Amino acid sequence: MKRDSRLSGVLHVLLHMAEADHSITSDALAKAMQTNPVVIRRLMAGLREQGFVQSEKGHGGGWKLSCDLAAITLADIYNALGAPQLLAMGNRTEAPGCLVEEAVNAALSSAFDEAENLLMARFGQVTLAALSQDFHARLQERGAICDLDSPHEV
Repeated sequence: MKRDSRLSGVLHVLLHMAEADHSITSDALAKAMQTNPVVIRRLMAGLREQGFVQSEKGHGGGWKLSCDLAAITLADIYNALGAPQLLAMGNRTEAPGCLVEEAVNAALSSAFDEAENLLMARFGQVTLAALSQDFHARLQERGAICDLDSPHEV
């Protein structure tokens, strides 16, 4: 099963946007993320609806942050993406009357629920400002610069 990396990708995009003092086009963000501009626009749609970003049309247009990084958590961004399924595993449901399947599913459901609750609680504790701070510490440690046009490896 292919992993859903939209949350990771959109966080990456948002941190790049936080470094810019101007709007950034979908094309520029797509180039940095090595994807198609349509993918960027789809990712940004839910964020725009939540008021985290805004788009400007025309010459000099593009995407711009419209929120305080300290006020937005990973949970907020996750929810803006439509709350994709967190765990790839699930219960078997081919024999609904089987008591063994019921016992197994009850145990797994409980564990899955606990794991998801723990993960969502952690998402609620981490702000975009904390990610930005970590990024800047890493940038300073390596003596690198942040530039959308440069390769990401420093």
